[in-house]
Formats: sequence, structure tokens, C-alpha cells
Amino acid sequence: MANQNREEVVCVTGANGFIGTWLVKTLLEKQTPRYKINATIFPNSDPSHLFTLHPEAQSRITIFPVNILGSTAVSSAIKNCSGVFHVASPCTLEDPTDPQKELLEPAVQGTLNVLEASKRAGVKRVVLTSSISAMVPNPNWPEKKAIDETSWTDVEYCKLRGKWYPVSKTEAEKLAWEFREKNDGIDVVAVHPGTCLGELIQKEMNASSAVLQRLMVGSKDTQECYWLGAVHVKDVARAHVLVYETPTAAGRYLCVNGIYQFSSFAKTVSELYPDFPIHSFPDETQPGLTPCKDAARRLIDLGLVFTPIQDAIKEAAESLMAKGFLQRTPSKN
Repeated sequence: MANQNREEVVCVTGANGFIGTWLVKTLLEKQTPRYKINATIFPNSDPSHLFTLHPEAQSRITIFPVNILGSTAVSSAIKNCSGVFHVASPCTLEDPTDPQKELLEPAVQGTLNVLEASKRAGVKRVVLTSSISAMVPNPNWPEKKAIDETSWTDVEYCKLRGKWYPVSKTEAEKLAWEFREKNDGIDVVAVHPGTCLGELIQKEMNASSAVLQRLMVGSKDTQECYWLGAVHVKDVARAHVLVYETPTAAGRYLCVNGIYQFSSFAKTVSELYPDFPIHSFPDETQPGLTPCKDAARRLIDLGLVFTPIQDAIKEAAESLMAKGFLQRTPSKN
């Protein structure tokens, strides 16, 4: 955990992605301790925006082009680090052609490589970016009980329906807990974001922003039973740092600004952007989902204050329009 009296070196995997970028920004803005960051990026991807995040970014960020499946390369990035934030994991809204190669292997083997390298380096805590997708869908969850950190995605249910991203996140996280159980001296804490919204600092559109973008151009996709809520990406980044720096933090931390129906999210977006062709969903788009305002109670108890979801939606939408991913004047088609 963080030592408040010295400079500290930490590793962030997938540092130039959406969550990774905001996490790097949050770490750079901390004064006590003063973080230096070993930032892993997928080879040939662009990390240039990371150096715009802080006046000292150039001197405090070291870039490591790393395929997470390469254990030697992963080890080189984690060596001499006191902590690791393992964010890197493939995420897409499209159905994979080869689920094993595109999603499962990078998520599971990549997590194992990070944990093994962390153990060799003497890292005391690894903060794992898991996902709401490792908690739902769970068809056997008690009716009228709000989802909490004890819920696990039903992997077989997802496999039968070809939903491979939840499978990848669930199997990767379960591997992390098994590793923690078998290896003394290394700690693991997991953060479970929902749909992350906010300003796009990187050039590419991430999967969570694509959910909003598709909704605003008329998509009727209800996200099935995977939807639990949204969260500002800066709150996700703060949650990672918070659980890293809090010695008593342990286990899984749900990170959403409340659990609610996708229909209510769509209604909020429509109220903010009435000129856009946003589909009106039935109130019960997901039967059995129990809303909960303070679902992320464990993070709230640690001191995290969540950003109003309206602000996250507006920042995300304006960013999508500014970068040309969404027309500022809605199409009439």
C-alpha cells in the first residue's frame, strides 16, 4: 500500500485505454505519495495523450510496450514497483470470431502473468480492474435482492448464449482469487465498474462510451440482463487509488452510481438530449433487477463520493460529439 513519505513507483497495465488513462491522470495528480508510473501499452498503440495529463508527465511516466501474454515483458514493467493496477483486458461490444484467442486467453493468462510477475517483484498489492460483468448475469440470484459483491456471473449461462466478455472477466477474477489464496505475501483487491462514462481523452472510442453512442442514435438494445448502472470514469479511477491506499481494503468493490433499469438510464439521456432519437424502453426491461441507490456501499464507506450520473452522461456525450463519434445535429433517419 501507499507510503505517504516517499516517491512510489507503480505499474498500470493497459495505461492508454479509457480507464487506464484516467487512472494515470489520477495518480499523477496525487501529491502524497508522489507516484511514478510504469505504463504498459499494447505494442504499436498510441500513448501520446498520456503525456498531456500533467505538467510532470514526461518525467514520471515510463512507457512499456507489452503484450500481456508475454511474461518476460510483463515482468520488466512490474520490476521495482510497489503496487500494480491491472487494467488491461480486451473489451468489445462485437461478438468475437475466436473467443478463446480474442478474449479468454488475454484476460485469464494475462492476469496470471501479472500476478506471477508481481509476486516475483515483491509487490504487496495488486488492484484488479474486474467488471460488473463478473457479477451478472446471475439467473439464480434471489428475486427482489439487490446485486452485491457476493454475486458471481453464471459462466455456463453466458457460454450457451455466446456472451464471452462476462466469461473472460469472471474466469480472470476467479483465477486472481485462487492465486491470492495459494500465495502468501501478495494481496489482491478488485474493483467492479459498470458502464464507464466521461470525457474521452484517448483518440479511440471505448466499449462503454459506445453503449451511450448507440443509444443516442436510436439503438433498441436493452443490454439484456448485464445492465446494472453507469459510473463516471473518474470515480472508477479514484476507486482504484482508494482501495490501493487503504490498508484495510479487501475483496470486491462494486463501482456504480446505483443499480437501476436500463429504461431509466435511457430516459435520463433523453431528458438531457431531447433532440436525439433515443428509444423509449419499457420500465421493466430487465425483470427481477432490483434498483439500489447505494449499491456501492463498500466504496462509499471508504470515502468515495460519486459524481451525478447526469454529469457523466453530459461529459461523455459532448466528448463523443467533439471527437466526431456522434453528430451534434441528430440525423433525421
